Amino acid sequence: MTQSMSRRGGSGRGYGLHHHHHSALCCLSAAPPLPRDATPTLPLAPDPAAAASAAAASGAAVAVEGVLHKWTNYGRGWRERWFSLRDGVLSYSKIRAGAGAGAAEEDGEVRLIGSRVGGVRHTEKPTGVVSLKVSAFRESKSDERRFYIFSPTKTLHLKTDSKDDRVAWIEALILARSVYSLGSLSGRVTFVQCDVSISTARLRDRMHQEGLNENLIEDCEQIVLSEFSSYRKQLKRRYEDYLSLFGSCRHNFEEGKDGSITQGELTRNDFSSSRHGNFSEYSTTESDEFEKNDGGELTYEEETPFFDSVDYFMESDNRSSTMLSVQEVVDTQTQDSSDRLPHIRRRTGLPEPTEKEKGISLWSIIKDSVGKDLTRVCLPVYFNEPLSSLQKCFEDLEYSYLLDQAYQYGKMGNSLMRILKVAAFAVSGYASSVARPCKPFNPLLGETYEADYPDRGVRFFAEKVSHHPMLIACHCEGKGWKFWGDSNLKSKFWGQSIQVEPVGILTVEFDDGEIFQWNKVTTTIHNLILGKLYCSHHGTMHIKGNRQYSCKLKFKEPSLLDRNPHLVQGFVEDNDGNKASFLIGKWDESMYYSNSDTFKVRSADQLKGASLLWEKNKPAPNPTRYNLSSFAITLNELTPGLQEKLPPTDSRLRPDQRHLENGEYEKANAEKLRLERRQRMSTKLQDNGWKPRWFEQDMENGTYRYKGGYWETREKGRWDGCLDIFGEFAET
Repeated sequence: MTQSMSRRGGSGRGYGLHHHHHSALCCLSAAPPLPRDATPTLPLAPDPAAAASAAAASGAAVAVEGVLHKWTNYGRGWRERWFSLRDGVLSYSKIRAGAGAGAAEEDGEVRLIGSRVGGVRHTEKPTGVVSLKVSAFRESKSDERRFYIFSPTKTLHLKTDSKDDRVAWIEALILARSVYSLGSLSGRVTFVQCDVSISTARLRDRMHQEGLNENLIEDCEQIVLSEFSSYRKQLKRRYEDYLSLFGSCRHNFEEGKDGSITQGELTRNDFSSSRHGNFSEYSTTESDEFEKNDGGELTYEEETPFFDSVDYFMESDNRSSTMLSVQEVVDTQTQDSSDRLPHIRRRTGLPEPTEKEKGISLWSIIKDSVGKDLTRVCLPVYFNEPLSSLQKCFEDLEYSYLLDQAYQYGKMGNSLMRILKVAAFAVSGYASSVARPCKPFNPLLGETYEADYPDRGVRFFAEKVSHHPMLIACHCEGKGWKFWGDSNLKSKFWGQSIQVEPVGILTVEFDDGEIFQWNKVTTTIHNLILGKLYCSHHGTMHIKGNRQYSCKLKFKEPSLLDRNPHLVQGFVEDNDGNKASFLIGKWDESMYYSNSDTFKVRSADQLKGASLLWEKNKPAPNPTRYNLSSFAITLNELTPGLQEKLPPTDSRLRPDQRHLENGEYEKANAEKLRLERRQRMSTKLQDNGWKPRWFEQDMENGTYRYKGGYWETREKGRWDGCLDIFGEFAET
């Protein structure tokens, strides 16, 4: 049973085995890397044949180390950092003065760049990790020693000691990209079991010393080998989970802050330098605008990453570096989570209107409606947008990828980042309300709306379950989570403004059983008669969890002299009332988290080391007069083959809403009046015992929960019993 460890031969694959494992595992494992004196287990690597052939063809190893100057911020300027490039991953760490333990050592397989690498002593904990699989790089046009690396979460501004050093680093980056290319994420990366084994010789010798018989010794050996095999399988599953996260980075590159970085630019393998003739440059722009602003829009990076709680700061360097890389990987998730998901082509604009809009005096309507419930006021279709309140519920899930990220963080044991992402999601639902001058259609009793977005990994369904009070219930299933809620909107005119008070609780439940619930805040629409129309959200949002953390967010109420509107501030606290993190941002822009108390500042720009949680998408290129987002434009679309699958109660089939979308205003107004006359019969229908078809009311707390069956019925195409609520109705 005695076995010995062996090393896989070949150029560029057998060097620095323990260091090699540390680098690979810190990017792909949530568990701490093995200590240096531990027996190595199974390395995780891309296909060795492809990597070896690429490396052999280039004639160089894909392992490079050296000192680079890294721009931090205006206060600290350029700082020297020790950079290490291994297995397609570039990491950097702080440099300590003097030599000794931890100094850089050249083992014959690692290439050292620069004249200042000898005797350099650096920390073993990386302060930053960048995967070249999902990164781009380019040289500076104005400084022959500078170059830049663009990743989904950061931009590194780097400088070498000489022009030749920059060329050497660029060559190494290109070689690493050729071996560990982005294409490997599409399925060619596999879990490879190399010639690594464990030895039971010491165990066997110790048992012989105790006088145990051979059968017992062999049984113990089998137990050890069985446990090792089980560990290898768990490691393989974890590797595959994290590999799938790497594949979700594509959307982040489509448009970046520093310029438009397309996926095509990220996968090019050429660059510009004095040694490489007519190669094209990795560039985000054809002008020198990026150089002029060099350092002006840099992220203020903290050299120490932020973790779950204070306890994480006390853990080992290995744990810290592991958590940093996992956080970087999870934050690359977007709504386009994977190329393997089905993609449905959706529209980017509304149909051109067939009629010219007619102006209507708002005051003539408002003066007779002061103090009344908004849901009881009949407004001309001119004041509506071509969406129903059911569809507006789904619009709140535009940034559902935040819940995908929250699920992944919890799965990795990071409960604090989970609730931070949930808080960001709760705020993000208000982002689309900016400059939306029109109100959605009030649904008819029994009206429904479905949204199946496989490209986002979500499936949503909503139904109007009560007319008075007006109640809408919804249910959504995502990747590792479920979201549901019911809402009663109490709306009233107050002459110059409309105030909307949401009544109801929203809930998200993750597959591991963790639940978060929160309330929505008050919305007020201002300047209905005079001035520019705008809306504000104000009040306190409480996000309550059933485990370790809860969150409190304060939406600031606007004032006449307010120079910082839309401000949101809050904090996360544990069950003992200890504040674990702080949040700050604007509900129409972005949200950040920090270790510092955000209530002492007025914006995230004033916080050093604040980390981005969520940022609003760019506006639609053609928002029309309704100012719809790109996501909202798709909500009422009838994609090919969809109409035949929908029940007769779906909002997309509502005639007045469809006429309004098409710009047929006369028809839309006539249909709206007809349907509102029919809607007045809903109270009598409800009093006679009408019940919602897809939701049922909890008798204890009065909330509505989805009882299932809709998607199964849709699959069969049998809508027996569904009323034709948009058809003709004869009053009796």
